[in-house]
Formats: sequence, C-alpha cells, structure tokens
Amino acid sequence: MWQGLKQDITAVFERDPAARSILEVILCYPGFHALLFHRAAHWCYNRGLTLLARIISQIGRFITGIEIHPGAKLGRGVFIDHGMGVVIGETAEVGNNVTLYQGVTLGGTGKEKGKRHPTIGNNVVISAGAKVLGNIVIGDNVKIGAGSVVLKDVPYNCTVVGVPGKVVVRHGRKIADATPSEIDLRHEELPDPVAEMLLCLQRRIQHLEQKLEEMEAAHNEYSAV
Repeated sequence: MWQGLKQDITAVFERDPAARSILEVILCYPGFHALLFHRAAHWCYNRGLTLLARIISQIGRFITGIEIHPGAKLGRGVFIDHGMGVVIGETAEVGNNVTLYQGVTLGGTGKEKGKRHPTIGNNVVISAGAKVLGNIVIGDNVKIGAGSVVLKDVPYNCTVVGVPGKVVVRHGRKIADATPSEIDLRHEELPDPVAEMLLCLQRRIQHLEQKLEEMEAAHNEYSAV
C-alpha cells in the first residue's frame, strides 16, 4: 500500500510543475484524494463488501468531484489533473502512468452486461473533456486530444483527435515510444485533421487556378496569331 502511495505522489511531481511539496500534494490535490478513496473502495469491492465500497466511492465523489466505480481497476502512477467531472466506469481498466485531465469519461455505450468499459494501456494521456466509450482497447503511449469521442480500438503509439475520434499521424511518422519517466504531455500540439484538409483544398485550388491562368495565356497567344 505504501509503495502504491509513493508512486501516486511521485506521479504528481513528474507531471505537474505546480506541485511544491509532498504535504501540498497530500492536502490539496483532489486527484490524489480520489485515488485514496478508490483504493479503499476497491479493496472492499473485491471482498464482497459492495455496499460499503459504493458508500466510500460516493464520499470520494462528493469531496473531489471525481467518480470512480469501486470495480474499476487502476494501475500505478495514475495522475488525475484537476479532475472535476472525471468519470471511470465499473469495468474500466487503466494501466500504469496514465494521465487524465478534467472532464474525462471512461464510460459505456448502453446497458450491455459484462465488460462494457474501455481498457487503457500504459503511458496514455487523455486530454480534457475526452470521452472513451465502450469495451475498446487503447494501446500504450496513446494521446487523445481534448474533446475527442473515441469509440473504436486505438493501436499503440498513436494520436487520436476529433468526433468521432480518428487516428492521425504527426509529421508522417509514428509517435516516438515513451518510457514511464518520459510521458509526452504536450497535448496542445496535436494535429488538426480539419485544418489539414482545408489546407489541402486550398493548395488544390491554387494549383487549378495556376493551370487555368496558363491555359488562358496560351489561348490568348494563339488567338493573337
């Protein structure tokens, strides 16, 4: 338990430059508090004390604004930044060194039974307001852009943006592999597929206009002869 707490505190210092002391993290970080409540609720849930687990979960939700079902499985080094509005469903599985920003939902898509929430790999960054829904798998080292809605599996080393979420490739190459100490948090640099498409259309129009001007010049030259 103490090892897990140490990893959760270390994750805060690695990914939040505003953290100044261990005492500050323990007293002032709702994401850290939510993990504490969840560890206790999950312990009760695994031992059949489901009502007590849900009560602990609801207390944590009331205090932190973060709702994590007691049945969810969270790895080590998870960091929930700010966290208000984060929802993690019952059958969700979150890997190690995952970063969740405010408003993230790891939810289901209906009333299906069994595994109905996403499985998140290691070293994943899910930006503010993103929704990852259904029994899907998000691979290691994935970044999900703010406001995205992801409904399908995502391979490792990919970036996802948009509604519905689509895999995009940055600079024509896969995102470099990340290690637990080198998690890529630069979610403000995600590519914009809509802007890229508009830019392609603009270039195509310019190319066609140039061809049209060349044809008109050739026609005028021929007419002058």
